[in-house]
Amino acid sequence: MKKIPGILFLLTIVLVACRSKASSDATDKASYEKIKETLEEKEKKNPLLFLNISSNNKHNILGQTVIKANIANNAKICTYKDVQLELAFYSQTGTLLEKDNETIYKEITPGNSIDFKTKYYAPKDTDSVDVKIVDAKNN
Repeated sequence: MKKIPGILFLLTIVLVACRSKASSDATDKASYEKIKETLEEKEKKNPLLFLNISSNNKHNILGQTVIKANIANNAKICTYKDVQLELAFYSQTGTLLEKDNETIYKEITPGNSIDFKTKYYAPKDTDSVDVKIVDAKNN
């Protein structure tokens, strides 16, 4: 008879422990999903925080300025597309000669990058070209 209360006590402890473990797992999963949604919202609202561009330029024999660039997506969830660029052409003294806009109609998945190349007949006396991302759409 003395064993029955002890067994019931142990059984109660095991059941309570199992139940709290299950509810803890559910809470952890819900918390993870909430954080994931929050991150996704942040990435959708601020594509410029997660897209980086590096570029270089040179002149070809036709007198065009050839701009090669790489756009990297550092987001964890969002895929971006239709990246809008602003190209600013500067003289040797740093004077802004002209600005142009261009859109890259490609998708960039999270953690990946794309390369592109474009050619311009830049204004006379162009020494350098600054390329920056102005906007992007999320998929």
